[in-house]
Amino acid sequence: MKRPALLSGPDLWPDGGTTRRLGLAVLTVLGLLSALLILAHVGASRAAGDWASAVTHEATALIRPRADETGATAAARGAEALSGVRGVEEAVALDRSEAEALLRPWLGEADLATLPLPQLVRLRLDPREPASAISLNRALAEAGVDGTVDDHSLWRNSFTAAARTLRILTALAGGIAVLLTATAGVLIARQAVESRAETLRALRLAGADDAALTTLTQWHLGRDAALAGAAATLMALLAGLALALFPPGGTIGQVFPLLIEDLALVLPLPVAMATLAVVAGRLSVRLWLGRARGGR
Repeated sequence: MKRPALLSGPDLWPDGGTTRRLGLAVLTVLGLLSALLILAHVGASRAAGDWASAVTHEATALIRPRADETGATAAARGAEALSGVRGVEEAVALDRSEAEALLRPWLGEADLATLPLPQLVRLRLDPREPASAISLNRALAEAGVDGTVDDHSLWRNSFTAAARTLRILTALAGGIAVLLTATAGVLIARQAVESRAETLRALRLAGADDAALTTLTQWHLGRDAALAGAAATLMALLAGLALALFPPGGTIGQVFPLLIEDLALVLPLPVAMATLAVVAGRLSVRLWLGRARGGR
């Protein structure tokens, strides 16, 4: 932002003291909150998309071995039968450790080694034309394999709705944070103009025209907002970088996965906050000038 010619001499804009520093702190905190919620929405949208894709393009077959064969043999026969079905890209028989890994989130720290686990076949379906549960169960029956395929259709719609809700909630939270930041910027600009009314009045009496006073106000308010936005952006980048490089385990890491390239979304924040402050400052000083002219 170009420094106005009016400021070529001594600084004519009072510092503002504690009030200015409080305004900067408020803008920084709200800017940081907005940036973090934007990143949260991006991560939540990615997670929701991945979950919905997994539910739609994956299926599981439960295989029951015959009396004359082992579970591993039955699972291998089931995988072979299912891999030939149109709409199936891959069918993989899971070993004991993989089955335990699938059940661990549901059974917690239970001793799974003592449990009789089912034989599972994991299916990856063609996303363009996925095989149906009917065709998959028919293939098992024709191959003489006792098994049942679950294509997740019973709870796919509920899961998709939950993913959509997650996207909407994070977008709504981000939108509210942005709105609060904008509102705070406008109120801080108005307060800054009102608190410096005596200075503006003195400059006006000394011959400064409306354009010079407007430029003076815009420059200082835009600079402060840019500083607050830069501080908020730096903190958001550090937090986002930590989450991207060292994703937390558990629910947080699964619900809000971040990539380093996502951080680019918060880089325009200082410019956006400065632009808002410039516009708010312009409107505020114009309103003050209108009242000042009316009071003559």
